[in-house]
Amino acid sequence: MDFEQIRYEVEDHVLTITLNRPDRLNAWTRTMQHELLDAFDRADADDDVRAIVMTGAGRAYCAGADLESGGDTFSSREHFGDGDAARDGGGTVTLRIYNSTKPVIAAINGPAVGVGITMTLPMDVRVAADDAKMGFVFVRRGIVPEAASSWFLPRIVGISRAMEWAATGRVFSAQEALEGGLVRSLHPKDEVLGAARSLAAEIAENTAPVSVALARRMMWTMLGAAHPMEAHRADSRGMFFRGRSDDAREGITSFLEKRPARFTDRVSDGLPEIFPGREEPVFS
Repeated sequence: MDFEQIRYEVEDHVLTITLNRPDRLNAWTRTMQHELLDAFDRADADDDVRAIVMTGAGRAYCAGADLESGGDTFSSREHFGDGDAARDGGGTVTLRIYNSTKPVIAAINGPAVGVGITMTLPMDVRVAADDAKMGFVFVRRGIVPEAASSWFLPRIVGISRAMEWAATGRVFSAQEALEGGLVRSLHPKDEVLGAARSLAAEIAENTAPVSVALARRMMWTMLGAAHPMEAHRADSRGMFFRGRSDDAREGITSFLEKRPARFTDRVSDGLPEIFPGREEPVFS
């Protein structure tokens, strides 16, 4: 793939996206933003990709926004783009990851600060190096939490922990992140990527891609639901459509025959509509 600041590598149905500015600790730029948007579009369109792992090159995951512009970093078009509306760049990426049809696993191999940690919040699982440092440092830079993190973070760790990290802006340890529920597990630095890929492989090798895509959409969408009846309606539609699918017949037959399943339904052919009438919010 023709990218400048990320690497895009597919092997055994697992896409690894690597933030690739190791000389700048993989600091965030507008170029990286657009390349990530492109990468997730490509991943969704590629049925060979069944799971995604994101990590960083070198010793960091992502040290946050590139501060080369100094005090004007967050007032420039480099951050907001060329449109009339002032739209945060990190949020365009987290919303794109939120809408991914493939499960996403963060392999936090080193420091993840600012957008370096908020970009991981819409990912489904986060694993981290046991010496990684993380921080929602925005208030210490005179700005506010971005990348839609005020929606994601309290849902992941609860409002009290989210406010503690957001209000202090302190950098904290991987152990504190584990205790707070921000990350699933800690690993020696050189084993983090392997742990993430192992989980991705378990998904890629054993599951029906369309079912995983629907399960992901149901789980994330229901975080904002007003009543469990909304989940009941969605999963009833999902069971109706998927229960008649070739994948369902294959899943049951392979189980009874005690052999690996060979699922053939493709995400690229489209997903059943389990939220009819639901409109995607627009930025304004």
